Amino acid sequence: MRALWSQLSIISNCKLTPTIRRRPSAANMMTSNRNLSTEDPELRDFVGFLESLKNYEKSGVPKGAGTDSSEGFDLGRMKRLMLRLHNPHLNYKVVHVAGTKGKGSTSAFLSNVLRAGGYSVGCYSSPHILSIKERISCNGQPVSASTLNDLFYSIKPIIDQSIQEEDGSLSHFEILTGIAFSLFAKENVDIAVIEAGLGGARDATNVIESTNLAASVITTIGEEHMAALGGSLESIAEAKSGITKHGRPVVLGGPFLPRIEDILRSKAASMSSPVVLASNIGSGSSIKGIINKDGIGLCQSCDIVIQSEKDDKPLQNAVTATCVSLCLRDQGWSRVTDEAIRIGLENTRLLGRSQFLTPKEAEALQLPGATVLLDGAHTKDSARALKEMIEKEFAGKRLVFVVAMASDKDHVSFAKELLSGVRPEAVVLTEADIGGGKVRSTACSVLKESWIKASDELGLGFMEASEDKTVFGSLKLAYEILKHNRTGEEGMVIVTGSLHIVSSVLASLQH
Repeated sequence: MRALWSQLSIISNCKLTPTIRRRPSAANMMTSNRNLSTEDPELRDFVGFLESLKNYEKSGVPKGAGTDSSEGFDLGRMKRLMLRLHNPHLNYKVVHVAGTKGKGSTSAFLSNVLRAGGYSVGCYSSPHILSIKERISCNGQPVSASTLNDLFYSIKPIIDQSIQEEDGSLSHFEILTGIAFSLFAKENVDIAVIEAGLGGARDATNVIESTNLAASVITTIGEEHMAALGGSLESIAEAKSGITKHGRPVVLGGPFLPRIEDILRSKAASMSSPVVLASNIGSGSSIKGIINKDGIGLCQSCDIVIQSEKDDKPLQNAVTATCVSLCLRDQGWSRVTDEAIRIGLENTRLLGRSQFLTPKEAEALQLPGATVLLDGAHTKDSARALKEMIEKEFAGKRLVFVVAMASDKDHVSFAKELLSGVRPEAVVLTEADIGGGKVRSTACSVLKESWIKASDELGLGFMEASEDKTVFGSLKLAYEILKHNRTGEEGMVIVTGSLHIVSSVLASLQH
């Protein structure tokens, strides 16, 4: 019998373009409004309906809600919703992506590879930056307001009935997930790349069945949403491994701690699911073939040759997406050629990740001549990736951080990670709405204490930490600090801590 994935080919000399996106210039100057809306006016009623439901992005996730236990979300109500909608998610193949970090970029890379191969591709992801339309895309384009409205109103009687029969317990995310699955069925996609919202086992997306699952993907395991996912790395791994389905391949991104990888592999073994390991191997290597790990069985150790112009964090996610692509090719998706993989990787951009504003955009923010970098890093691991990028590309450059974070993040660890390799001239702490509300927003005074504590624990001594409750005011303050301390060398403002502060800045450019 032919060994599983023994025919996977090596992808070589594929240059991965850095994920720096330059957006069109803004036409109007930014105001000091803190809650500028960039949502499509046509979706006012649709968004209003969703906001009438329980929104855990806004309120925070209950303790244990993402675990596969009595405390976990009731996946049964999502299955009943899908049944009432005639199970649209069973009409196409699915790649299901879970993980602490890297879900969005891995999904984007993979979607673009499949599109480059000529397939019709749906993609469901979260959160969005400017519009809820970004969460549901078909063939690389966010769903249009008219398409979303047409579908919503056509199935709204079913949704209303479902909410009533479930005693109002269906959430914002569950309803939106059902709509996304329905839209992909209506658009007759060949395959959908579905990003889990929280964890995996009890996530609303985990109604996918083995019969239509092409592959599961677990990108990374890290310390985020700890309380909701059981309080430890082991419990997080167990929750995310819940997307594994019987007999279907699992692609592991990583790198993982040995004990965490063992949990993921053990789950795969219990489901008779072969494992593809996408190792974090730097600038390149070659596919090693099949390995036989005691107690696990046949596993593919899949290392891809990718030569990157920059050794940045998205490289591992590109490798993971490539491994998934080769896995799909082995299943008969023959148009996933070497060329499709190269084109797909090169053409992938992500809004709000390592994104530099253009000079005109900086001027629109009343920051003429400033270099402004937006990066939605909000965990210790993503802070490390941002730090490494700064150290590599901007060593010695004058920096001021502008930071806003959600209340359920580890503020001190985030600050310590950045400060362990980067010494900014100042840090300006601010506040940004989270999920459209202030419940999960952290007071800038609290963030200031966290950064001072991090600086003290690292023995850095005095650090200038300022605060301003408005994002606009904090940007102006950062700009003034760089101008006041001018030494003839240009400085850079780095906006980070949350995709929500990035969204706030980008929203301002729309007004």
